[in-house]
Amino acid sequence: MKVKLILFFLLLAFTRSFAQQDFPFANEIRAFKHQDSLSFPKPDGILFIGSSSIRKWTDLEQRFSNEPIIRRGVGGCELWQIVDYYTPYILFPYHPRKIFIYAGENDIAAGKSATFIADEFTKLYLMIREKLPMAEIYFMSIKPSPSRVRYFTEVYKANALVKAYLSNKPKAHYIDLVDAIDKPGTTAPDSSLFQGDYLHLNSKGYDKWQKVLQPYVN
Repeated sequence: MKVKLILFFLLLAFTRSFAQQDFPFANEIRAFKHQDSLSFPKPDGILFIGSSSIRKWTDLEQRFSNEPIIRRGVGGCELWQIVDYYTPYILFPYHPRKIFIYAGENDIAAGKSATFIADEFTKLYLMIREKLPMAEIYFMSIKPSPSRVRYFTEVYKANALVKAYLSNKPKAHYIDLVDAIDKPGTTAPDSSLFQGDYLHLNSKGYDKWQKVLQPYVN
């Protein structure tokens, strides 16, 4: 009885503490935690975490229907926000066996450098390695969105830096998704694979991603 009371008060304290948190997209994190309170994902699932390219992939679970997919896309979040805020709430508690990460595009659009992206991803990688040493980590390359042409150079630099960092790391993978959405025979993104904002992929764009990701997910 005493143990149950202690656990109850610890949970209550955590809930109150979390309710008082104020950070980017906090309401979305609270919504995820409410969802978890109703049906918590089983451990050893496959987590997709990141920005709106994950949040807007609304049929992700159906596309990989035979796998225990956990989709946790957060608004227009930046990579550093995942590092600084979100991991205790929508990453570590799930104890996933695979973690697919899509983030960094919004950081660059906000003026951050490729080196900044690589440094933040290094922090995230080391955090995951410490907490979840057996998890497989997958970095989904930052996409060159047609509406953000002026950032392409920094996007490609960031991808190259992360790829180099992961090249000798155990249980870690860089997934090149750039070529999949380029126009055939060019190095420019195919705008027909994007929604009208030329920032987010449409269903055909996600078809391209799915084809590349399929062997990694399975």
